[in-house]
Order: sequence, then structure tokens, then C-alpha cells
Amino acid sequence: MIEVEGLTKVYGNTTAIDSLTFTVQQGEVVGFLGPNGAGKTTTMRVLSCYMPPTSGTARVGGYDIRTQALDVRRRIGYLPEHVPLYTDLTVTQYLSFVAEAKGLSRLTRRQRVGEAIERCLLQDARGRIIGKLSKGYRQRVGLAQALLGDPPILILDEPTIGLDPKQIIEIRSLIRDMQGKRTVILSTHILPEVSMVCQRVIIINEGRIVAVDTPETLTRRLQRSTQVLLQIDGPPDQVSVRLREAPGVLQVAMKDGAGALRRYLVETDKDRDLRQELARVVCTSGWGLLELRPVDMSLEDIFIRLVTEEPVTGE
Repeated sequence: MIEVEGLTKVYGNTTAIDSLTFTVQQGEVVGFLGPNGAGKTTTMRVLSCYMPPTSGTARVGGYDIRTQALDVRRRIGYLPEHVPLYTDLTVTQYLSFVAEAKGLSRLTRRQRVGEAIERCLLQDARGRIIGKLSKGYRQRVGLAQALLGDPPILILDEPTIGLDPKQIIEIRSLIRDMQGKRTVILSTHILPEVSMVCQRVIIINEGRIVAVDTPETLTRRLQRSTQVLLQIDGPPDQVSVRLREAPGVLQVAMKDGAGALRRYLVETDKDRDLRQELARVVCTSGWGLLELRPVDMSLEDIFIRLVTEEPVTGE
């Protein structure tokens, strides 16, 4: 559905994005991650035909962004980082204008505007002037305009920014429900959001892609050891020593707790599951074992490692 090959954008002496190559399959929701200034917004602007690339190619919905830009625009809904709204119009007036600009017929315009208002939870704001709305409501108006016309492809730049916790949950649910129905590229600074709604992640740093994969696969590729968290009721100095003596244990760190009840993070060989052995050590020592569970790398851990270490690009 989206095919990018060698995409590059240069501003003067600055290369914003450099030879990006990736694909997004039909019905897939993909997270687009990177630190500030990495090139995320530039990539989205190029794919939405907001600006041309300096070199490289991209096809969106089967259409070339250079030679068939109008066809691309007809098939995408774009939510930019800073939503351009007509602040002197009501929500309904603005969405009706956008629907008309997108070529929706008079017969379907009212229906599609009503559907977008309902899906983006704007029922109580439909008659209000946009300029008097909160930032969160304005963000939802921007998402509603992206959904008008039922586009098969959505490009969303920070869709939950400015929303309150309840609204964030509702919009995440809306995006998650699009899996299999629409192709979505989602840029966000909220890393747990990607784990909740996206099937794959594309991580970009300094204008170049450093990884393309599922969070689970990236974890397996980058995790150099296995970590197990235990909560133990026993003398801390003795517990630490006994855990370190277990074969395959690389390191033991006391995390938190008070008195005899503490939590310990045990690092072990990557290819060995030592949970049974660790439980045996605790039980034979006569201590209480209140918790024992593996700890995987978080998406935040993956992100930090990839933007500070060597690229591990893969599909």
C-alpha cells in the first residue's frame, strides 16, 4: 500500500531524510518513531504530497507521489503535527467545507461529517466555534477531517497530543480498530502508545532508518541477556549472595523494598531459563518468594539503544 525507496529530502546544506526505504502493507498500522529532528514530520509531508522529495521514489496506494500527487491525495487522510483549522467556523461548518473540498457529493457530505464527528467524539462540540475549543478538541477536529471521505490510508502525526487521558484511550481504541481496514502510519513521542496500537515500528535517527520490525522481534535481536524480577522475603545481604552463586547468573541488583522484603533484578544468560533454579534457591534457603517473572526490554529501551548505537536495519 505504501512503498518507499531511496527517499531523500535536502534543505540547503541539511539532509532531513536520507535514502529511506520501507514498505507498509495494506491494513497495517505502523509506528514511526525517532527523536526530535530525526525526519519523521518531513517524511510524512513528502508521503502526503505536501512537499516534493529531493530524490527517491514513493508509491502510496499504487500512485507515484511525484507524477500522480492528486491521486495520492484522494486516497489519504493526513493529520499534520500542527493542524491547520479555520478558527472562525463551527466544527460542523469546517468539516462540511473539508468534505466539499475532498469532492464528496452533497448527498453523502452530511452523512460522512456526522460519522466523523461521532467517531472522534465531537458530538457536544459540533456547533461550537473552533477558535473557542480547547487544544484537545482541536486535535480531534483535525483527526475528524483526516477521516472524511473514508480514505484507505491515514498518515497521523502525533494524533493524541493535547488530549486528556480518557480521550487518549478512546483515540487509541479508534486507531487500533482500523487494523485490517485502513493502512496507518502513526508518528508519536509516546512509546507505550506504539506498543498498544501498532503491529510494526519504523525507527529513524538523523534522517536514516535504523530498524524496521515488530517490537517483539526487535527485543529478541537486541536483548543481550535475560532478566528476571524476584520479590523475596529474606535477609538482603544473604539473598544477593545466594542468587549470584546460581549457575548462569551474570548480575544481581537490589531494586526496592524495606527490611527483609526486597525486589531483585537478576540478569542471566540470554539462552537459559533460570526461573526454576532461582525459585529452588529461594525455597531451599527458607525465604519467602512473593514474585518471580521475566522482564523484557521495553520499547523505550529498544528506542534508546537504536538511536545511540549501531543500526540494525531489517524487515
